[in-house]
Amino acid sequence: MKSWVYQLTKYQDGKLDQIAQAGFDLAVIDLTRDGNSDFFTHDEIGALKQKGTIVLAYFEIGAIENYRPEWKEIPEDLKVGIVKGWPKERKVKFWDERWWPVVRGRVDQALKAGFDGAYLDMITAYEEIPAKEMKREELARKMVDLISRVSSYAKSKNPQFKIVPQNSPELYTWSYWEAKPNEKYISAIDGIGVEDVFYLAHDKPASAKWCQENRDNAVAIKNAGKLVLGVDYAKTPACIADAYAKQRAIGFVPYVSVVQLDVVLREGETKKTRSEVGKPEEK
Repeated sequence: MKSWVYQLTKYQDGKLDQIAQAGFDLAVIDLTRDGNSDFFTHDEIGALKQKGTIVLAYFEIGAIENYRPEWKEIPEDLKVGIVKGWPKERKVKFWDERWWPVVRGRVDQALKAGFDGAYLDMITAYEEIPAKEMKREELARKMVDLISRVSSYAKSKNPQFKIVPQNSPELYTWSYWEAKPNEKYISAIDGIGVEDVFYLAHDKPASAKWCQENRDNAVAIKNAGKLVLGVDYAKTPACIADAYAKQRAIGFVPYVSVVQLDVVLREGETKKTRSEVGKPEEK
């Protein structure tokens, strides 16, 4: 595994042809082309897989956006606050049994469409939900329980189905609590995606203590034999090149894009050179 692409919106002409033609080893895409109910079909995912690309379905398990088809079904008391920076998104009580049918339905859709696996976002909800709900360690345990439940359910339907959560690599090292590997977590996953490995949006060096902790914890997951997909958010050629080099140096599979994740970028390309030629670059 040497390359991957991460696109969640603005698929060219509503299709996956651009990703298929780019030749990436792995692609993370949304379950839908429109963020709502226009799901990618089995034929579309199959055509991408025929190009030799592993295809993972992106969906959240710790929050929900207000444009998702399940939004109206979620009781208000299951929602626990806006996700910082994303006003259309609410964190949820992911441990509540009423949330499981939503997650299970998303897994079922990914299986139905022929995806190779699931890329699970908003794992960080366990850190962001007010601790008044329960102690932070208990929230962490509940998140590991949910990831494990997703894995067990999906693999009971397709043993080859991959489970790749995004962020919170400390759920493996358990460094905040017992400082020993969490075997339940590591046995449930096939890899991990990590944002802001060396650059935060956009072109800001990831030099904070938590960034180094994330890198160290992700390296521990890699050393446990799992795939690590890294994504940095950068726009300048120098930062993009630096991110690719530094990620490869620690054994991650790198990708660099813009935080909107609305464009396909080959290594070395910027959003401006790829799709915004002649227009002001988006801020």
